[in-house]
Amino acid sequence: MSRIAARFEELKKANRAAFIPFITAGDPDGETTAAMLEKLPAAGADLIELGVPFSDPMADGPSIQAASQRALKAGMRLTKVLELVRRFRKTDAKTPIVLMGYYNPIHKYGTALFVKDAVEAGVDGLITVDLPPEEDDVLRLPAASHGLDIVRLATPTTNDERLKTILNGAGGFLYYVSITGVTGTKSFADDEVHAAVARLQAATGLPCAVGFGIKTPERAAAVAKFADAAVVGSAIVDRMASGAKLEDVLAYCTELAEAVHGARI
Repeated sequence: MSRIAARFEELKKANRAAFIPFITAGDPDGETTAAMLEKLPAAGADLIELGVPFSDPMADGPSIQAASQRALKAGMRLTKVLELVRRFRKTDAKTPIVLMGYYNPIHKYGTALFVKDAVEAGVDGLITVDLPPEEDDVLRLPAASHGLDIVRLATPTTNDERLKTILNGAGGFLYYVSITGVTGTKSFADDEVHAAVARLQAATGLPCAVGFGIKTPERAAAVAKFADAAVVGSAIVDRMASGAKLEDVLAYCTELAEAVHGARI
């Protein structure tokens, strides 16, 4: 059983949703990212979404775009992202790590070599925003041969026919983008997202995570009542960008985690 499947199975037995924080690798620098990765599980992270910085992150809003630019300026590259994961795995063998990014850096690295190196480093899944299901065989097939999950995205505009295409070959979990637009720019109505997640859960056995638009412990808890996971990204990235101390950012993550974990009590 993969680390992702094992973690969601564990949470299901405990009747708890997962808290998934997102951070951008290399923002503001590699050592800070390494420290965050090391401490996030103790702060309540069930899975970790690690952003691979890219010059043109089309799905991301101003906060994560700026984080990518800072990380690239600080010298972060895909090879260094994998080194951060290797470093993390020296002390944590259980917490799943999913890389979120775009295909260009993977293509430049060499897709087959990247998949091999990612698995050896300890990566569990990939969210590649600009590779639609119709075009992701180039990545999905080598990933499947190495047991690397391709996490697919569903949105408020995903109809039933499109959903079948998205689920064909999907792995790890299904990521529901709760808003139309980019990260960190809008909020959403809980009842609408609840209905959307119920539809997804009826169509797949994969866990359903909700991301985009969750900025407070209260919103995270509301999502955790019905979704299998709550993803928080821009709000964490904003705190890091503000110059907050690492322990303060981790304390915020703990608040989010406690809200998610206590939502069904």
